[in-house]
Amino acid sequence: MRRSILSPERDYVFSDFFHLAYPTEDIVKEFGIDYSLAPLELPRKEIAEKPVRRFQEELTMKLPKISLNSEVARRDFLIAPILLELLNFIDGRISAEYPLEVERNLRGTLDYLVRTDKQLMVIEAKKADLDKGFTQLAVELIAVARYEEDAGPLFGVVTTGDLWKFGKLEGRRVTKDMDVYRVPKDMVDLFGVLVGVLT
Repeated sequence: MRRSILSPERDYVFSDFFHLAYPTEDIVKEFGIDYSLAPLELPRKEIAEKPVRRFQEELTMKLPKISLNSEVARRDFLIAPILLELLNFIDGRISAEYPLEVERNLRGTLDYLVRTDKQLMVIEAKKADLDKGFTQLAVELIAVARYEEDAGPLFGVVTTGDLWKFGKLEGRRVTKDMDVYRVPKDMVDLFGVLVGVLT
């Protein structure tokens, strides 16, 4: 039988998984979940491009004037404006710093939880390191799936604000998308996926 890589002498919160040196595959295995890296067929919606292009141009003009040297700066000046713009395309609700406690080692705070009548999405904000950030996101998706119980496939995204990488938890497998969306360059594609996932 495989020994646990998690210390029995301590309890873990979501953010602890970002700092562990183990690969995502080993960490999610602790919760009975398999891991894969593959191109994800993400839901996409045709959206009105004009407002997104306008938002893209505005962001392109303002970004050089903003110092993005911390996670808080990236959340405030990149991620939050994108989520506010997203509300123009979905009928949903965004919760920031959403507390979640499911069981030992599956608890902590979700940076953002976006919920519509049809779907929900977890968004994990990071200053850097999408790979370790994805490990944390994967654990958060596992926690949400257990909390929601009857949830179908769950989607999440880890982002530094200028890079967005999606993941999907379905059944006993979490998949990390091979692709990454860049902001502001891929803004229309990113919004198509965000809206597609949530509607």
